[in-house]
Amino acid sequence: MNKLIVSLSPHVHSDDSVKKNMYGVLVALIPAFLVSLYFFGLGALIVTLASVLACVFFEWAIGKYLLKKKTTTITDGSAIITGVLLAFNLPSNLPIWIVIIGALVAIGVGKMSFGGLGCNPFNPALVGRVFLLLSFPVQMTSWPAVGQLTAYTDATTTATPLAVMKGVINGAPGFSLDQLPGSLDLLLGNNPGCIGEVSALALLLGLAYMLWKKVITWHIPVSILGTVFVFGSIMHFANPEVYVDGLTQLLSGGLMLGAIFMATDYVTSPMNHKGMLIYGVCIGLLTVVIRLFGAYPEGMSFAILIMNAFTPLINTYVKPKRFGEVANKK
Repeated sequence: MNKLIVSLSPHVHSDDSVKKNMYGVLVALIPAFLVSLYFFGLGALIVTLASVLACVFFEWAIGKYLLKKKTTTITDGSAIITGVLLAFNLPSNLPIWIVIIGALVAIGVGKMSFGGLGCNPFNPALVGRVFLLLSFPVQMTSWPAVGQLTAYTDATTTATPLAVMKGVINGAPGFSLDQLPGSLDLLLGNNPGCIGEVSALALLLGLAYMLWKKVITWHIPVSILGTVFVFGSIMHFANPEVYVDGLTQLLSGGLMLGAIFMATDYVTSPMNHKGMLIYGVCIGLLTVVIRLFGAYPEGMSFAILIMNAFTPLINTYVKPKRFGEVANKK
């Protein structure tokens, strides 16, 4: 006979589930994926499929043969999301064998080594991406020009907007802010970069969908984007010949992708709204600092991973007061 266990109130009634929310995120990623196919063609499709299939396979294999789990978790959508987000952080001409290595690190090291979904302290897709960036820097920074729909590994490469910005900041010859795409091109995606980061508009459509469906709240993405805009605008005002304006900072690189789809990861982000705002502001500040003063043109991945490590501390600091707790009197 099964026992009915009833916990103390308050009780929360909701039809949410891990599977429902995961597939809600996947729906929100569809506009960015369609834009990537439009601008990068075959390469975007190959890299995305390879990443998703590899992530699903490694989660199944590790769970069954290493962790000896009786039930599989590949149907909850988390492995698929990791595969899509990993692919969206890669160039469309990356060889398949490197994509598979990234998937193994993302799932095997970033997720399953901690016990699986809900136990990982860092975003798995970013763990895989940063590992590849450090291990294969040449391949990970060779960006195909847009419009080569049937090209894959033999695509012609060019500099990304962030690479141009970094070249101007470092005073490298041959770089000028005049080389940057216009705001409309950055918004629509007509510029080189990682597969899923080029179109700010497509990513904002995904944000609107997730807010509508209440998959996420506004606190993390808005605090990140607002901080980057303000900090970027201040630096531009201080030296407009070297630093781009705040809007260009927002529309360039992986900022939108990271703020909307990666920093908002349930497992690795703070649990309440105050913590989310602190987390988002810190990510925004770190991103701009790394972009302007660090060695890498892009700082979003590193900023999110750094703040993932601080999430338990933030949760402890902003922990809400327990009902019935009596304050200590001195």
